Amino acid sequence: MVNQTEEFLGIDKNSGFALRVLVLSIPSGLIFFLLCVFGLLSISMGLLSYICILFFNTVFLLPMSSEIQQIKKYIQSLASGTSEETLLKKMTEKETRDLTEAINSMHKFWVDKTEMLENRTLSDAAVLDTLPEPLLMVNKAGVVIGANRAVRTLFAADLSNQDIYQVIKDTAFHDVLQRVLSQESRQENLRLTLAELKNKPKFHVNITTLPWFAKGEVVAVVSFYDLHKMLQFEQMQQDFVANASHELRTPLSIIAGFVETLQTTAKDDVQVRDKFMHVIEEQTIYMTALIEDLLSLSKIEMTVDTPPQDKVNVNSIIREIKNALAIKLKENQLKMTTHLPRLSQIIADERQIKQVLQNLLDNAVKYANPHSEIVVETSKEAQIPPHRYYEVAHTPAIAIRVINQGIVIAPEEVARLTERFYRLQEHKNRNIKGTGLGLAIVAQIIRRHRGNMIVTSEEGLTTFTVYLPI
Repeated sequence: MVNQTEEFLGIDKNSGFALRVLVLSIPSGLIFFLLCVFGLLSISMGLLSYICILFFNTVFLLPMSSEIQQIKKYIQSLASGTSEETLLKKMTEKETRDLTEAINSMHKFWVDKTEMLENRTLSDAAVLDTLPEPLLMVNKAGVVIGANRAVRTLFAADLSNQDIYQVIKDTAFHDVLQRVLSQESRQENLRLTLAELKNKPKFHVNITTLPWFAKGEVVAVVSFYDLHKMLQFEQMQQDFVANASHELRTPLSIIAGFVETLQTTAKDDVQVRDKFMHVIEEQTIYMTALIEDLLSLSKIEMTVDTPPQDKVNVNSIIREIKNALAIKLKENQLKMTTHLPRLSQIIADERQIKQVLQNLLDNAVKYANPHSEIVVETSKEAQIPPHRYYEVAHTPAIAIRVINQGIVIAPEEVARLTERFYRLQEHKNRNIKGTGLGLAIVAQIIRRHRGNMIVTSEEGLTTFTVYLPI
């Protein structure tokens, strides 16, 4: 609102109106004073004439000053964010109305311009916040002018108006940033470890100057590309090749040695030949299973970003696998009990869900203590527990629990069960056959379905709980 001041005849008392009237009347007053000095006019007539001049000047200036006062108040109201429309009604002069309309047009233009710039700024900020890579904008002095959400999350702070040299205290980073800010180079790249952060993450950092036509305080953009996933993937590839080569080398060397023996010293020994052929058959079966698991894992990884589309009845698959395992259960003197309440179908890859349940139930039979009971349960859950490395579906889920009695699995070993080729030492000691890829395959399939798997082992009771979104 306009500040209200003391007024007289619509004129602020502190506006200087009286002074202007007096100044305008000085020339006439001097003339009357000289006429009185030379006796051409009496003092009383001179004084009366001067008072008349003051009166007429006041009457002449009053409307103009009043209109100017209204314009002043109206401009003040616009500047304060309000619009005093009643002030416009008090304006009677055409010139002041025209002036006010021009002020209104100019004010509307700048309001629209300001709103457009604000919307564009908010839109640009929203776009930057959607970028997954952390991004900083700095001025020529190295002060952070802007930062997207990824940077704020990474540093757990708003870095705006902070000195980037104090935020990132790496001399190599300082050197390349200075080269870009001093225009010695338009673009620089380096690998950077952020020692200031908790886990000391590694990044590929790109520093680029903005083009010449970009007007504003921002001079350069600093982008951070997380190397953790790439380095982890490279390590996984190396481990995968090394482990696969190792796993295949052993059976191949056994087969090669036995074949050589059969071709030479044991060529005519039927008893030894039968024994060796049995071993060769076992190793061939193992290699076949290993190669099939490797191919299966590769196919699953290729479909990890493809949404499944089949309608799947989980309970029916469990009953089917249970029937197929009847002979193994009998051989191992095991009992399998199922608790399968009526559940709705889920949208999933039916072949892959069968593989998950086949692997879990096979493992339960393989690693359970003799004369023990395996329990398989299904239920509907309100939500899926969060996963450490990827985002699960935010929907209700079907939970599948496979419980068996076996060895106690230590917590650090539970965390490694889904690693490729990882097998418990006790299982190796007991000469239980396996490729070490079954649970890795299960984990990849569950990831594709945006589900989760929780493993617990307490007092010899091991529970695998798989959550699949409905």
